Amino acid sequence: MNFLLSVSRLIDAVNERIGRLVYWLVLVMVLVSAGNAISRYALSIASNAWLELQWYLFAAVFLLCSGYTLRHNEHIRIDVIAGHLSRRAQMWIDIVGTLFFLLPMAAFITWLSWPIFMNAWNSNEISGSAGGLIRWPARLLVPVGFFLLSLQGLSELIKRIAFLKNLIPDPLEKHEVPLELAIARDEAAK
Repeated sequence: MNFLLSVSRLIDAVNERIGRLVYWLVLVMVLVSAGNAISRYALSIASNAWLELQWYLFAAVFLLCSGYTLRHNEHIRIDVIAGHLSRRAQMWIDIVGTLFFLLPMAAFITWLSWPIFMNAWNSNEISGSAGGLIRWPARLLVPVGFFLLSLQGLSELIKRIAFLKNLIPDPLEKHEVPLELAIARDEAAK
């Protein structure tokens, strides 16, 4: 299990780094949007490329940060029933949901979207709009984003199983010491 916890920490670190880098794209997206609006309405200069760049940036933030969001347990949850259950029962719900819904769905979308990206890459697909951008970067975001989500789902699965085996503290609680350090400290004490 220690090896799996090491894999989980590595996945967490990858999604943490990507998430922290990608959420800066929100600022870029706002600046591009503002520049596009100013040029369109104040200068009467419109550009489909700038509009498409906004869409690409939004897609990048949404897709590439999905693993980061799962890592921080910030996805939307409706805990009408699960909120009243014990923590162990909640972990079992997360395990079942991850195994039977999250991982199959994310793997399936990754698998389905890869040929679409490859087709756009091989054909050098360009937007149908005048002055539009090439499409393969946007097409690549889908398989990469869902792959990162799959990896984080695997990491969360490992942490929940380790919690149920009393190997790590509750992965959903906010700890003064980050979970990664608590796990490393516990392993070193063994």
